[in-house]
Amino acid sequence: MDIRVDDLSGPEIAELLTEHLQDMYATSPAESVHALDLDKLKQPNITFWTIWENDLLAGCGAINWYSVEHVEIKSMRVSNPFRRRGVAATLLGFMLNEVKNSGAQTVNLETGSMDFFAPARRLYARHGFTECGPFADYEADPNSVFMTRSL
Repeated sequence: MDIRVDDLSGPEIAELLTEHLQDMYATSPAESVHALDLDKLKQPNITFWTIWENDLLAGCGAINWYSVEHVEIKSMRVSNPFRRRGVAATLLGFMLNEVKNSGAQTVNLETGSMDFFAPARRLYARHGFTECGPFADYEADPNSVFMTRSL
């Protein structure tokens, strides 16, 4: 697997992010969807990675840098053919290592509270994340689970 910073210009990533947003709106009320679209992921405070197997896009993930010390995981997604193959764990481990090496001390994330998101919550818990309250500009929402991890 090859993990690289991505400029979000390829058709493969556009397709994967469209699928991601469709799933988010299909499983969560619109006001509880915090996934970023392609344009919002191009902000200068966001680093976006893709993970590839040969020339096939296996998944993606992003870091929203609130500051050098505090970051948020965004847009974690694995392509359907690559699910249950360790892609998410590999990418998450890589991203955590990258932000730790850059000086980050706290990593937060928001994910859904519905059953659809249970695999994601288990993945994050296996990587040391624990539930916390809302952070940054998030507000309490019964459809959201907020998680944190110190590095």
